[in-house]
Amino acid sequence: MGGNNIISKNRPQGAPTEIDGYKVPYFSILDNASDNYPNNTYTIFQGAEKSFRQVRETADRVAGFLTSKGIKKGDRVALFLPNIPQFPEVYFGIMKAGAVCVNCNPLYTADELNFQLKDSGARMVFCMDHPEFYPTALKAISDTAVETLVICNIKSYLPKIKGFLGGLLGKIPKAAGHEAGHLFFDDVIKSATPLASNPEIDAGEDLAMILYTSGTTGKPKGACLTHANLVFGIRALDEWCLLDHKDGKAPEQLRRNGAHCFLGVLPWYHIFGLWISMSWSCLTGNRLVCIPDPRAGNPPLADAIQAIQDYKVTITPAVPTIFTGITNHPLTDTLDFSSLIACASGAAPLPKETVARFEEKTGAVVFEGYGLSEFLPISINPTTREDRRIGSVGYPAIGIDVKILDIDTGTQELLWGEEGEIAATGPGQMKEYWNRPDANKTDFRILDGVRYFLTGDIGHFDKEGYLRITDRKKDMILVGGFNVYPAEIEDFLVSHPKVSLAAVVGVSDGKGGEKVKAFIQVTPGEIVTEQEIRDYCEKALTGYKRPKEIEFREELPTSIVGKIIRRKLKE
Repeated sequence: MGGNNIISKNRPQGAPTEIDGYKVPYFSILDNASDNYPNNTYTIFQGAEKSFRQVRETADRVAGFLTSKGIKKGDRVALFLPNIPQFPEVYFGIMKAGAVCVNCNPLYTADELNFQLKDSGARMVFCMDHPEFYPTALKAISDTAVETLVICNIKSYLPKIKGFLGGLLGKIPKAAGHEAGHLFFDDVIKSATPLASNPEIDAGEDLAMILYTSGTTGKPKGACLTHANLVFGIRALDEWCLLDHKDGKAPEQLRRNGAHCFLGVLPWYHIFGLWISMSWSCLTGNRLVCIPDPRAGNPPLADAIQAIQDYKVTITPAVPTIFTGITNHPLTDTLDFSSLIACASGAAPLPKETVARFEEKTGAVVFEGYGLSEFLPISINPTTREDRRIGSVGYPAIGIDVKILDIDTGTQELLWGEEGEIAATGPGQMKEYWNRPDANKTDFRILDGVRYFLTGDIGHFDKEGYLRITDRKKDMILVGGFNVYPAEIEDFLVSHPKVSLAAVVGVSDGKGGEKVKAFIQVTPGEIVTEQEIRDYCEKALTGYKRPKEIEFREELPTSIVGKIIRRKLKE
């Protein structure tokens, strides 16, 4: 197709063409950070800090505890935790024992969590001591293989004065009561013997983690990721990103040894937050601010915004809704954001207006990338203003090959510039879906002897070689025989100065077909009419793309990672 030459030519200067040495256990990134920067701060939580050495020592004790409980290589252990400092300790500890980490959304209902525990066959669960999380976990472990539930309380991870006052005033979250037989994390760590040696790991074959997809079109599927998948993913990101450090020097690889501070506002149970904040900060020996609830504060998001100020955050991975929230937040005009250098965006389309408004407020550069629970990374934008292309997800990542295939069969490669389903192959590709031979058959294709993953996303390469995603295949709207992609309409609607967020779905036109319906969240302090939106669309959108129905909402439903949940609006 001639595209590979374009991509190779435009790869960020200094970025390698391949990654080697990634077939090692994933917990080695923590061990290396502990060896190289033992006393450097890794996690920051409410002002209390844990060094890389301390996190490693606790992870080793977690591994020793698991082994003492009969957890063997390949057994599954679930994390039902928000972004609290115990998360990386347990996460790496599970892998150090040779077990497989099952990350679970702490906002799940008992039924949703029960499905994941049953499906994965998890034998143990780590849960936060919380009036909602613990009762949910308690109900969810019924009729599963779970033998042990470990309760993580945050009191011992707070500064002493905060712990004392919080306990005195009852502000530290904890469940109303605990059932006999369940263990407390602090007691476990105090009595556990650190694991003397880790089981032998075949990094290319042995699973490190099972991540469940969102399940928007059926039951969630468990993406099985090996140690090598994860190490490759974080190395590929680190080697690719050449950042402008605001000191006049040429863009360079992320600095090590505490030079940066990451804002952990994205949930770590999700691949994006786990990869680009918890793991990248660890790989590079940098600080990580734990934000358990991104919406916390008055007004919402205030705590995360204040953390940027307090800890001089330099790197903020987020989703478009968070960037919008920061831009429109009343605190933004009163605080100093000059520490921010780079902000990575993903998980949802990034409107140009969102970028322009955020960068004007903060001075940081925003760049977009693309990956899935099943495959990370697939592509990344250059990280400088000159070379990135807002609206695209960049070039295929180092070592990744991307093809555009026909939408109907996923077997025919299309010509350069034509739109079809995005397929990818490379070391970041998951091993398989957990216990889903049906999905493994339908979601992979063998092309010229190479196994490619079908992403379910529709897109194309533009003339410069940037990958552009049009929308999810399942969200495409068919209007009078024409394909309408919701993301395109949403991006346009958000360009209106009075529109904060927008979501577009297909609804019945009463004639057996579909029409476009738009849901709009107005920018705080602004007033806009339906006719004003219609007139705006008429100037730039062809007839079949214009919303036939418009509904204003005070707030659009979003997931914990900030994706607008279209199916809830459609329902």
